Amino acid sequence: MDEIKHKMTLDQPLKYQITVPGLLNESWPEWVEDVTVTVENDDPDLPLTTLTGAFDQAALQGLLRRLYTLGLPLISVICVDCG
Repeated sequence: MDEIKHKMTLDQPLKYQITVPGLLNESWPEWVEDVTVTVENDDPDLPLTTLTGAFDQAALQGLLRRLYTLGLPLISVICVDCG
């Protein structure tokens, strides 16, 4: 079995990619520190926005709650640094 290189903890930030449908406005990088916002427009009727950044568990939950309150369903949440 492969060893996991990073030990996950509640307070250690790890890099995540969160993808939601639609376009998020340009204020998102101001609301969440050190987040890269990328938009894929392969289908003009359904653009996809991906938020990439390092979050500890509390910040990740806060971000997911904010997306939920905006009525944005999650397409994916990927932990990039989790091995």
